[in-house]
Amino acid sequence: MITNLFIPELNNHDVQELWFRQDGATWHTACATIDLLKDTFGDRLISRFGPVNWPPRSCDLTPLDYFLWDYVKSLVYADKPRTLDHLEDNIRRVIADIRPQMLEKVIENWTFRLDYIRASHGSHMPEIIFKM
Repeated sequence: MITNLFIPELNNHDVQELWFRQDGATWHTACATIDLLKDTFGDRLISRFGPVNWPPRSCDLTPLDYFLWDYVKSLVYADKPRTLDHLEDNIRRVIADIRPQMLEKVIENWTFRLDYIRASHGSHMPEIIFKM
């Protein structure tokens, strides 16, 4: 898929500033896959065993996906809802209880980490990150 679909599609675009972020699924981090991605993205590969080693469920790049969803999910399922109505009620309640201050803190922490990454890599982080 990477060789036959993804890379040919990339060749249709300017990818000089493009970073690639990959999850930690075993088949995604096979030596052949990592080598292929390193050839394509160089040091702009964020992956387990890649030049930028990143945990697969890191909150650093996607805080709302990983921090907020885990937080919401833990509260939604805390009382083990048994019906769809109960589950929906829990979701509505938990989402309604999220305060702007919490989201501001998540974004503040995320911004701090991105600044650290930019400083430690000696270049700017990209605007676009592909996730596999």
